[in-house]
Amino acid sequence: MKIHAIQTGTVAVTTAWREGVGHGQGRLLRTIVDRQWTEPLPIYAFAIEHREGVIVVDTGEAAAASQSGYFVRWHPGLRAFREWVGPEQEIGPQLEGLGIRPSDVRWVVMTHLHTDHAGGLHHFPSNEILVTRTELEFASGLRGRLRGYVANKRWPAWFDPTPIELGPTAFGPFPRSLRLTEAGDVVLVPLPGHTPGQIGVLVQDGDHSVFLGGDSSYTQELMLAGKVDGVGADEEAARLTYERIRDYAAANPTVYLVAHDPESAARLAERRLVDPIAAEAAA
Repeated sequence: MKIHAIQTGTVAVTTAWREGVGHGQGRLLRTIVDRQWTEPLPIYAFAIEHREGVIVVDTGEAAAASQSGYFVRWHPGLRAFREWVGPEQEIGPQLEGLGIRPSDVRWVVMTHLHTDHAGGLHHFPSNEILVTRTELEFASGLRGRLRGYVANKRWPAWFDPTPIELGPTAFGPFPRSLRLTEAGDVVLVPLPGHTPGQIGVLVQDGDHSVFLGGDSSYTQELMLAGKVDGVGADEEAARLTYERIRDYAAANPTVYLVAHDPESAARLAERRLVDPIAAEAAA
């Protein structure tokens, strides 16, 4: 099974965004007033070449996001991130470069709907797009913009995703799950914290799992250390999600990949596993 890490530009965030400082509303405020910035971080989406059809996980960012006026102007969170995306870096041209046609894509799975994960939706007008019902409701409309979905007015007019609910069947330490493929080798699991409806995609590939975790953390090291980002909707839920990921990685050989970790592509190429001893110790 081939899995591709597709970098759709870069983003820089304040250091208090990547690793939260304090708790509650003060934690969120610090992401905005912080003037220390990260280096430009990758914006990864992923494509899984599966025998049942290609599965795209997130769509990355749009080139238009680099231009002024793309986002709502009034949101204070705009002070805390900067993006750089070229047209050739959008997910559509990159999939074409890999020899993947739109008709090859069986599903587009959205881990969540923040702009750097949903900016490339316009490349998939004829594909089934899967989003949890919780995420879709939380992200939509004016309330969604107030909650940080600063480009939801840019969703395509045709955007009508399939709302999904994870079933009651546990998958390892995850209390709910949804088997996506008939083969049962691609499973969706809940990763609340960064957003309430965020999900991860677990791919069983031979003797190991590839865990596509969206923004469950900003790096593998932060996940192992239990350090939650500064903008998540629910800090305690994020910590519980970290515990579940660590428990899973301690029990199963796992390659852990998130959207903004500079090491994600290298870990995928090398199939570099989470150290199970470190994961067990952290859990």
